[in-house]
Amino acid sequence: MNYQGSCHCGKIAFDVEGDIQGVIACNCSICQRKGSLLWFVPREKLKLRTPAEAMSSYTFNKHVIKHHFCPTCGMHPFGEGVDPQGHAIAAVNIRCLEGVDLAAIPVQNFDGRSK
Repeated sequence: MNYQGSCHCGKIAFDVEGDIQGVIACNCSICQRKGSLLWFVPREKLKLRTPAEAMSSYTFNKHVIKHHFCPTCGMHPFGEGVDPQGHAIAAVNIRCLEGVDLAAIPVQNFDGRSK
């Protein structure tokens, strides 16, 4: 399935391909504040429709995840990192995707605060 996503103002827009089987609600210090529901996909499945320069990024703690956000509207549509096997991944905030029935997606809680 193909999805279109964006920040609130549209300065960050992207397409992502995959099947949303479930998402993660992380309780780390940043995810808890953002309220993101994260869907992990191989990074090559996410294609930016706007210039990468339109995004700002934030890292903290171990500095292994780039939390991308819009400097205009403040939305956090996705982040990037590397999985334990060394593959580039994107953590897509499904709240920023069009046409997704959030109530139909299983949510798994993840204790990122303790990691």
